[in-house]
Amino acid sequence: MLQSVTKPPLPGRLYQIVYLALTPLVLAALWLGLWSFSYWLYALPLVAFAIFPGAIAAGLLAIILPAAVIITQWHVLLPDRHQMLAALSLATLLAMILVFMREYKSRQLLPLRRTDELTQAASREFLSADLHKEIQRSEREGSNLSVAILGLDGAPGEAVPEEDILAILPRIGHYLHGKLRDFDTYYRTGNLEFLIILPGMNTAEATQTISALRPGLDQLMTNQGLNMTSSSGVAGLNIGDDAESLQQNAVKALRRAQQKSADRSQALSHDAHPDNGSTGARP
Repeated sequence: MLQSVTKPPLPGRLYQIVYLALTPLVLAALWLGLWSFSYWLYALPLVAFAIFPGAIAAGLLAIILPAAVIITQWHVLLPDRHQMLAALSLATLLAMILVFMREYKSRQLLPLRRTDELTQAASREFLSADLHKEIQRSEREGSNLSVAILGLDGAPGEAVPEEDILAILPRIGHYLHGKLRDFDTYYRTGNLEFLIILPGMNTAEATQTISALRPGLDQLMTNQGLNMTSSSGVAGLNIGDDAESLQQNAVKALRRAQQKSADRSQALSHDAHPDNGSTGARP
């Protein structure tokens, strides 16, 4: 399966580099008695949590704060030292409070985020619950239900730059939103994969529907300058299936398609001929 190269955006990496360069300069300035740099010391805790992940920021502060205390212990007069340590403690406490409020707000809003901001796909956190409801509906009404996974293919071992992924994913999301039925739902299950719930469709109908989507996806990637195609795996609801097994069956079908030649649709069959219902690669 094609993998992506994930790394922080350039502005974020630049800010981190500047911070790591500024910190020893501030500490060295305090050691040398250049007190005009001391004001930067109070910003270090807050900025650390703003541009680094929480664990990394905490680790940096575990080094910076004791170093600052040691420097002020030996190179600052007693009244100034007390004032500096009080201000530094207050700045650190303020940073911790802001981080706590940020994390608390993020957790409070998480249940309300029904869509992925980048692709407008339904949130992955709701996938299992939504699929379970569709299975119950299918069993109650005696109707068909299928699940499909669309995956992007590339040359074996070739990594896709994160910038290219961020550029193409919104277009893919917009394309799927316009092509699927109003009651179909799709979820971004990975950087390069989407899972689609297709109520009322048997395996053959779902395979035909997904196969019809792939040429448009391939054209989107060509327009973006990406040497990539798309494959899909389809699985229909069978007796004894639950949300987990239905997803796993669709993943198995996708992996079969990608292992054979990619650029194809594959339906998972439960009979003795596992390739029944599959659609080969386009000419």
